[in-house]
Amino acid sequence: MDDLHPPKSEALRALYWRSEILQVMFWLRGEGLGDVVDAALLERFLGVDAAVGVGYLDRLVAGGYLDRTPGGYVLSESGLAEGRTEFALGFSDLTRPAHGECSADCWCHNSVEEALACAAERATGTDA
Repeated sequence: MDDLHPPKSEALRALYWRSEILQVMFWLRGEGLGDVVDAALLERFLGVDAAVGVGYLDRLVAGGYLDRTPGGYVLSESGLAEGRTEFALGFSDLTRPAHGECSADCWCHNSVEEALACAAERATGTDA
């Protein structure tokens, strides 16, 4: 979820919005804020005009990333996987452990989920 300045070319703009939409849908789902997204929600979270947002949502359905559902769109299995990847890449600088926080062979260096679990253990002083 960048600074929300989409590229000028249509091809890159489509890739940009795919990434942004999948990231926000993954985030909303992960935070327990809901699985169903519609164009109005995209407009509120991403600033893309709702009429334009529907076009991008429909492209993601055609690409197999989203499924239509009553009231909007939900992540498909491939959309969930891609959303997870896009989210991890988009926030990798924020979720990567800082130097010296744990050993070089810690699993937290391999995934965002492991990094978050490792940080939570260090904060509480517990080992899993």
